[in-house]
Amino acid sequence: MSKFVKDMITKDLRNRLNGVEDALLVDVIGLKNDKNVALRQRLRKKNIHLLVIKNSLAARATQGTRLEKAFDNTGGTMAIVWGGEDIISLAKEVITIADDKNFAPFAPKGGVMDGQSLAAEQVRAVSKWPSRKEQLSILSGQILSVGANLSSQLLSAGSKLASQIKKKSEEEGGEEKAAE
Repeated sequence: MSKFVKDMITKDLRNRLNGVEDALLVDVIGLKNDKNVALRQRLRKKNIHLLVIKNSLAARATQGTRLEKAFDNTGGTMAIVWGGEDIISLAKEVITIADDKNFAPFAPKGGVMDGQSLAAEQVRAVSKWPSRKEQLSILSGQILSVGANLSSQLLSAGSKLASQIKKKSEEEGGEEKAAE
């Protein structure tokens, strides 16, 4: 491939990956055509992009970006996957697809998260983390539980006091009726 063509491809890749900070590398080589189409449709529904790319060209295109470390110590042709809600939801989807027997040769090979490279085992570990939505729901539950506990403690003391006052007033009301 001529230097001119490499430069054009590198420029196009740089434009496509502009703004992408987290991505995963997967192996799709050997995936049958109909499975490849089904895979891309499944990913497209979740706003996830897949691009098969030669590693040397990807390394040139990502030079000086946060994605640069993803292509250290990699060889051959792989696909880069990015998008989704966040890197955790992306990792969950990649692992789900890798575990599906219909997409047999599909496998995670690594990636980059927050500027740090990930190995295939680390991608599996990241997929087990709670996603952004799950983290927000956990956080809101923890915040609300403190208020709920406080209000129940305040209300329980007040209700006990109110029931004692009511009981006392009924006793006094009963004594007054007996005196009459």
